[in-house]
Amino acid sequence: MHHFEDIYPFSAIVGQEQMKKALLLNAINPKIGGVLIKGEKGTAKSTAARALASLLPSREVVDGCIFGCDPADSKGLCLDCQKRSELSTKTAKMRVVELPISATEDKVVGSLDIEHALKKGEKKFEPGILAQAHRNILYVDEVNLLNDHIVDVLLDAAAMGMNFIEREGVSYVHPASFILIGTMNPEEGELRPQLLDRFGLCVDIEGIMDADTRVEVIKRRQAYEEHPEEFLNKWAGPEQELRDRIVRAQSLLPSVTISDEMLHIIAQICIDMGVDGHRADITMMKTASTLAAYHGRNSVLEEDVREAATLVLSHRMRRRPFSEQRMDTAKVDQSIQKTQHTHTHAHQHAHPHTH
Repeated sequence: MHHFEDIYPFSAIVGQEQMKKALLLNAINPKIGGVLIKGEKGTAKSTAARALASLLPSREVVDGCIFGCDPADSKGLCLDCQKRSELSTKTAKMRVVELPISATEDKVVGSLDIEHALKKGEKKFEPGILAQAHRNILYVDEVNLLNDHIVDVLLDAAAMGMNFIEREGVSYVHPASFILIGTMNPEEGELRPQLLDRFGLCVDIEGIMDADTRVEVIKRRQAYEEHPEEFLNKWAGPEQELRDRIVRAQSLLPSVTISDEMLHIIAQICIDMGVDGHRADITMMKTASTLAAYHGRNSVLEEDVREAATLVLSHRMRRRPFSEQRMDTAKVDQSIQKTQHTHTHAHQHAHPHTH
């Protein structure tokens, strides 16, 4: 009996376009800083995380390295791999590393054997969950129930792509670049705003209120459970197309440019939406660039910025009491018009010697 539970095809997930888009964007560019998926129990959250792992292409890893370093990335190698004269490699599938709610900080960041360091003068590091997560997917279910400090540590590592540990003056650093997927059920209390703000993207899972779509969900699920092999074969084509698209977008991403006008639009939207700090602007820039690459372009268009706004801002707007946390797209359009207005005027009145 095969256990197929974990590999329902990503492309076969019905609806939930925003969630799928947010996951794909983080897969193309983990530097976006992860995605928080909000939704009631029994929605496709963990199915989607596992589907993403099996969708993503296998990757080259250094054989025998506990972090699974990328042999092609000389800057990002761990301390051990840096010392090796020759790196032997193998391919490995991406996997989903889960973080249990009960995890202690040592379990997450790993631990340093201080005594060993003092006696032997060398560092002995016990890898934790962040070490396993490097170049994989880190899935944190019910992130709102985790200790705040641990969430902080996770988000720090996700943003920097590194895990830095210091104990009694002994420090150790290792690469920890992962796709962070956090989920929560909004009925069980919110995340504190300062933690919310640090998730790159946030999406709400929609309850499907359309009968036809719901029927489609049931039919696919049934077909999958009754004849898994047939079902997987049927979706193999779309899966491969999506996989190729991700790989193309990854190679295109470094060459994507974003004009000053687009940056102005981003800044204006963030100002008008009353977002605190600058993290939103920067995440929006990264997200818009990644969207451009996803669409096979190397320059950011207004539609990329508009789409990025929905994914980046819904959880960062200042709370007004009793107000629905909904993105006001009309307001985004006003911000865009405002910017275009000032931009065209600036060009008309520019002095000849400034060009």
